[in-house]
Amino acid sequence: MGDDGDAGAVRHTRNGAVLRIVMDRPSRRNSLSHTMVDELVTLFTAAATDDSLRAVHLAGGGGDFCAGADWVATNSDGGRPRTGDLTRRIPHTANRLVELIATIQLPVVCSVRGWAVGLGCNLALAADFTVAGTDATLWEPFVDRGFSPDSGATWLLPRLAGLTRAKRMLLLGEKVSGGQAADWGLIHQAVATDDVDTATDDLLARLASGPTVAIGLAKQAINYGLHASLGQSMNHELSSLELSCRTGDFKEGLAAFRERRDPEFQGR
Repeated sequence: MGDDGDAGAVRHTRNGAVLRIVMDRPSRRNSLSHTMVDELVTLFTAAATDDSLRAVHLAGGGGDFCAGADWVATNSDGGRPRTGDLTRRIPHTANRLVELIATIQLPVVCSVRGWAVGLGCNLALAADFTVAGTDATLWEPFVDRGFSPDSGATWLLPRLAGLTRAKRMLLLGEKVSGGQAADWGLIHQAVATDDVDTATDDLLARLASGPTVAIGLAKQAINYGLHASLGQSMNHELSSLELSCRTGDFKEGLAAFRERRDPEFQGR
């Protein structure tokens, strides 16, 4: 993917309480320029403190999700970056983006068609729920390009798919279809490509009508439990429980249970 002057764009809209973000660079399969990564970090950072939001949707424009970072364009100017460029820059760009998606106290849903490669694959893996077309392709091509994995691949894959499958993707560079990714537990669901939008919208509607505070605290507790003991996790759960029991949605949930009706959560 050489540089044709197309730096791409990140577009976003509000659909009720759902923030919809589109990586829009279809001529490059939505490979991410520096500008696009910066825009994504800005959007997710702002979403983290927006009390009017209840879910975030991330998708790619055109027929693909994201072909990863645009390494060719980044390294095509002939200049040699200063020593330590990657360790200075990436923690605040690609790594920060993956971390935000994984830890923001809002449910994040990705819809994947076509290619999800490298950083693009890791964005889909970091989301809480990814809906992919059965014929989509998830690929971690780092070693095929001569460098080691980044952007959370070595953390995400073993936890989601197990060590052996992680090695198949990261050391052998095996491509995984959307259907196979769902079977492996890498993603939430695989559906026919034409049904991706419907399945994604159904999931977003369910999440956006849920008890947003409790969902966010539960997501945080799950992440905490990945590196904590059972006792530590249960103590963390108690702190989250104390907070969620003080919400209006908790009161609504109890009232709905008593009145034998569906709750109408307001996200507060």
